[in-house]
Amino acid sequence: MKITILGCGFGTALSVLWNKAGHEITAWTKYEEEINDIRRYGEHKRLLPGVAVSNRIAFTTDISCVKDADIVVFAIPSKFVREVAEKVKPHIRPETIVLNVGKGFEEETNKRLSQVIGETLPDNKIAVMAGPCHAEEVGRGIPTTVVMASEDKECAFFVQEQLQTDTFRVYVNDDVAGCEIAAALKNPIALCCGIIEGMKLGDNTTAALMTRGLAEITRLGVAMGAKWETFAGLAGVGDLIVTCTSVHSRNHRAGILIGEGMTAAEAVERVGTVEGYGCGKIAYGIAKSLGVRTPIIDQLYQVCFENKLPMESLTALMERPQTHEKERYWNP
Repeated sequence: MKITILGCGFGTALSVLWNKAGHEITAWTKYEEEINDIRRYGEHKRLLPGVAVSNRIAFTTDISCVKDADIVVFAIPSKFVREVAEKVKPHIRPETIVLNVGKGFEEETNKRLSQVIGETLPDNKIAVMAGPCHAEEVGRGIPTTVVMASEDKECAFFVQEQLQTDTFRVYVNDDVAGCEIAAALKNPIALCCGIIEGMKLGDNTTAALMTRGLAEITRLGVAMGAKWETFAGLAGVGDLIVTCTSVHSRNHRAGILIGEGMTAAEAVERVGTVEGYGCGKIAYGIAKSLGVRTPIIDQLYQVCFENKLPMESLTALMERPQTHEKERYWNP
């Protein structure tokens, strides 16, 4: 396959992965200095130190590189997806499959990223990828499993067949909304888990937050049109586990800083792109508009945007009215 990957963060790891599998890879970034550094050092020192980047991978700042691609991969932070899709539009062929691997929502519209891409590139088949797949480990060839979902069944099976490798196992899923919503909503919960670690609390607290967080995002996801079963799979609990517990997670790292006393805005500035920060605000608004109970997300919003102290939020969660755990968590 001729594969063009847009974005050189996670995109670099995917470039390394699929180049080793024999695909012809072109990677695009708008930053010339990023390309120069990769070529100079043979690796992406800032984001993927120690992961060798083959000189067979072509790097470019010319967005017209999508014109001959069989698959175009969007590995772009959520806030830039529409902008990049608009740049792609004049050059992409209608038969090219577009695969989104980014996680989040468009802040201005609350739309899923595949919806944003679909509005801009209506003639192309679109697939999404979700699951526990940190860039650092994908790039090093550590065994990883993901799901690919598409509204077009043949498209889903096509990307599964073409993009699976001996270290990268691909399942298919027919719940596009569920995969994207699960992938996005796990980020605020991971940010919360980082806060718990920064407060020097224990494994009991973290496990409780992950478990109740899963119930919460499942409840919200179903209200948004997802299937509850998706949250029990790789896109849901799988991605939640890896993002809540891994040192690779920027959400987790930012959360630690907040738990140690830094403001959320300062932590995000220190760490860089922290999808859980913006997504937590979006999820809070969506939950309120749909009338869905999201106590953890509510408290995260207050910590991040209303300067509430983390310990005050934890106390508020622990002192909530008593309830029954077996209440059907997928019922809003």
